[in-house]
Amino acid sequence: MNSAAKIHIIGIGDDGFDGLTAQATQRIGAADLIIGNPQVLTYVDSVTAEKLPVGADLNAIVERVKASTGKNIVVLTSGDPLFYGVARYLCDVIGKEHFEVLPHVSSMQLAFARVKESWDEAYLANLATQSLERVVQNARLAEKVGLFTTDQHTPAAVAKALLSLKLDYFSAYVCENLGSPNERVTQGELAEIAEQQFGLLNVMILVRKPGVPDRPIALVGKRLFGNPDEVFLQSKPKRGLLTSAETRSIALSQMDLGPTSIVWDVGAGSGSVSIEAAMIAAAGAVYAIEMDPEDHGLIKTNAETFGVTNLTPILGKAPEAWEDIPDPDCIFIGGAGRHVRGIVEPAFARLKPGGRIVLNIGSIENLHEVHELLQRLAGEARATMINIAHSTYQLERHRFESLNPTFLITAIKPLKS
Repeated sequence: MNSAAKIHIIGIGDDGFDGLTAQATQRIGAADLIIGNPQVLTYVDSVTAEKLPVGADLNAIVERVKASTGKNIVVLTSGDPLFYGVARYLCDVIGKEHFEVLPHVSSMQLAFARVKESWDEAYLANLATQSLERVVQNARLAEKVGLFTTDQHTPAAVAKALLSLKLDYFSAYVCENLGSPNERVTQGELAEIAEQQFGLLNVMILVRKPGVPDRPIALVGKRLFGNPDEVFLQSKPKRGLLTSAETRSIALSQMDLGPTSIVWDVGAGSGSVSIEAAMIAAAGAVYAIEMDPEDHGLIKTNAETFGVTNLTPILGKAPEAWEDIPDPDCIFIGGAGRHVRGIVEPAFARLKPGGRIVLNIGSIENLHEVHELLQRLAGEARATMINIAHSTYQLERHRFESLNPTFLITAIKPLKS
């Protein structure tokens, strides 16, 4: 292309020519060719220049620009061309030196102005280029969110996705046709927005309600790990066999979980370790293996209570039950009883190199047997005794009642040489 030629990328709002600066109006008036989507081209019907309607295919714009050397070209786009717009793509492909950008106020700026909220620290996303699942996960930690929606991912679809994960702590605004005479701003709860339809030209804004933590309102008081034993449903005949909050917390720290870890919980019981592991490894996967049908059902119920979606309960007996699931980064084994040795060896064989295995052992006999086995398999194993006492108040005096001592054994699978 002629290095002296400039292509003008001009942003325009729903108010058309009336909202343009004198400089932008002059550039459009002098244009030989105006490129833009059919909707924005209606704003310049009165201009005599050749019009080229284009859709979402940005390569078509590139090819036409390259083929129109020597002409005064205007690429007309909505709002700010550099804010989720066409300008970045054109500058990257053709070269910045060929362009002059004259932005209009973006619809995102207008939307935040209409709801009277600052947007300097907001999480902003375009659902045309990002998945709804990713946007929802990023939104859960944000104070404010600004979204360009699409005909597929509408404001109602966004609201339903948030509610499905019990992320009910946002006030929502849907701003339609910003800058035009039929502009409309709708405010409501997510449940209300989920039942409504809106025009295609809209921006959705979410504002976190004051003082609400980064979890569903129904889960306020529930922790990422170390939750009190009583918040988990347990089958009555086995009540008290749940991995205690203190032991669970230490075990989870020794499991060394990352955001994307794959975890097996063997002998999961009612799922307390599985659920807390799933909340820590939020982008990973947890498989809770349990052979008791009643406990298997309780895992599902407890997972729903905590809003955990990356946990898969598996009804079956180890080792057969884990044949078709991915190799783990970490394995927790609890409640294995006298048959623990027969579980540890095949579990260790499936563990990824560098992965960890953590066992909760109740008897000294099993402690010795498993420690010896893991010393042989891993070269080194670490045993920790946990002895916890809780205070009680009786006869105007405080005293401590001890829980039964329990043991954790941890080993790391050597890396392949």
